[in-house]
Amino acid sequence: MVRSPALFVGDAPGLDFLNSIATPLDTPVDWIDDGEGLLDWLGQARLAPAAALVAIRRQALPGELDKVADQARHLREWFRGFVYGHKGRALVAADLAELDPLNRLLERDETFSRIAPADGGAALALQTARKWRTPEALLLPIGEALASLVCTEDFSHVKACEGPACTLLFADHTRGHRRRWCSMAACGNRAKQAAHRHRHKDHDHR
Repeated sequence: MVRSPALFVGDAPGLDFLNSIATPLDTPVDWIDDGEGLLDWLGQARLAPAAALVAIRRQALPGELDKVADQARHLREWFRGFVYGHKGRALVAADLAELDPLNRLLERDETFSRIAPADGGAALALQTARKWRTPEALLLPIGEALASLVCTEDFSHVKACEGPACTLLFADHTRGHRRRWCSMAACGNRAKQAAHRHRHKDHDHR
């Protein structure tokens, strides 16, 4: 199955994960509707190394990746509820009680540090890596992205696109925090055209 490229307009990997189901052109698209979709989306999001995705695809039992994709979709909808419940205001310590499922996922992670060649001027660097033992490990970088969102993003600036049929979320990092659309090319343009038609209609009725 040939999939269209996933959308990355959230300005935060955790929100891009929620946007992995969307309605870009009037028809809903779920980029993680099965195991292959999950592997493909993780690759596009750069949340997992290509070598790990190849290895997991090779070792997975029949149906195993689809089962993990199902877990990812459940995680996505649970976290969507949290984001919609809290967007538009800063998170407070009491909100932690609602994040228990996410902490339980993070506890399963197998990350470790290792010395590796450095990119810059130094010869060596301390690098964090992950053991990808089972297909369920695919959920861990997603959990990390969601945790990073709640710990580093100001939820006062987490918004839903104002496009009437749009379901996309984004972190508004613009100066003055006046962003209204997932993208000007899509919903922003449609709104502009609708306003233009409305003005002409009013003018014609005078």
